[in-house]
Amino acid sequence: MRHQPIAAALFARNRQRLKALLPPGALVILNANDVLPSNADGSLRLVPNSDLFYLSGVEQEETVMVLFPDAEDERMREMLFVRETSELIAIWEGHRLTKAEATGVSGIGTVHWTAELPRFLHRLMCEARSVWLNTNEHRRAVVEVQTRDARFIHDLKGRYPLHEFRRLAPLLHTLRGVKDPLEVDLIRHACAITRAGFERVCRFVEPGVNECEVEAEFAHEFIRRRAGFAYNPIIGSGRNACVLHYLANDQACKAGDMLLLDVAACYANYNSDLTRTIPVSGRFTRRQRQVYDAVLRVLRASIAGLTPGKLWSRWQSEAEDLVAAECVGLGLLKPKDLKVKVSDPSRKPVKKWFMHGNGHPIGLDVHDLGHMNEPFAPGWVMTVEPAIYIPGEDLAVRLENDVLITEDGPVDLMADIPIEAEEIEALMR
Repeated sequence: MRHQPIAAALFARNRQRLKALLPPGALVILNANDVLPSNADGSLRLVPNSDLFYLSGVEQEETVMVLFPDAEDERMREMLFVRETSELIAIWEGHRLTKAEATGVSGIGTVHWTAELPRFLHRLMCEARSVWLNTNEHRRAVVEVQTRDARFIHDLKGRYPLHEFRRLAPLLHTLRGVKDPLEVDLIRHACAITRAGFERVCRFVEPGVNECEVEAEFAHEFIRRRAGFAYNPIIGSGRNACVLHYLANDQACKAGDMLLLDVAACYANYNSDLTRTIPVSGRFTRRQRQVYDAVLRVLRASIAGLTPGKLWSRWQSEAEDLVAAECVGLGLLKPKDLKVKVSDPSRKPVKKWFMHGNGHPIGLDVHDLGHMNEPFAPGWVMTVEPAIYIPGEDLAVRLENDVLITEDGPVDLMADIPIEAEEIEALMR
């Protein structure tokens, strides 16, 4: 665990919130993610299961968590099963949690080795009225590899075909959308690390540096602060900035180009998400400044528009209308384009210049869980990321901050990260 310990009270509160949504006799079982193979005898670093971490704080492979609030034996109402360690494992793979350490991390008093799960499972199943199991139901997920959860579900249904099996994911989407204050603090810390990386890069960038060198500067700053990349960094100069998910990061940054930096830190599994667009030469040209200021105005208005009760679809439409009006001023659209009525929103004239969403929930996942067809609520953390892309001019500007929605108005968690054009130029000097 590279990050500092997190208070187990957070995970205990999360479990209590889940229990409040469960019907009588509900049994909940969650599994850790698999350690995935790479090539030959290699394997990838474990990516913790976000739902399991949310409820237990455990980041270790082969972990299983069981919640059974109505269990007859109170020791079985919360149980954690962790991989049993050995001297051999310690030598080859490093330290694994002891039972006492697992309790300290999670706040769960009953801990067993994972190999002991079958001994408890039959009794649990016999007592349960319904069994709640987890799958990845993110609306943009593409699941092509069978997960540990999927194997467990298949086996359990085969052995207990008459039980009532229920979906846990909708409950977790509801819970994880609203952030605990301690979760917000962890996201703030990730944002602070992101700021340090961005400021370091602004002092480093000049004509002739390679995009991969810029990536290395971010990596240096993030890792030294016990963090990592929240997602694969997008570092695109000139025309590359017009590629939404540009990942090559291997071209020279040329004088006169703009450099788009969609790079942010992840700390303690909590993510931030930042985009800035800076002039490689240290000063904006007149045209670059026009486009930059236009996007910044939309960002400011979109942040102000993050109010409880508003639907994402309305907020998105408002952002598109704002970008469209700016595009008229930039000569990219004509005034008559603002009056075009289309039945398919994807065919709006503005979509040529701004074709993606204006933001998404963020937290334990970069595109975090949340019911995006429901109104914004206090406690949501959203990204705000308007943009204008002009491939014909080898020019793109995207700006992005992370914002907490509250009853008293939006709170910009990245308000201290330089964003005004004058701030950027001063920092680059």
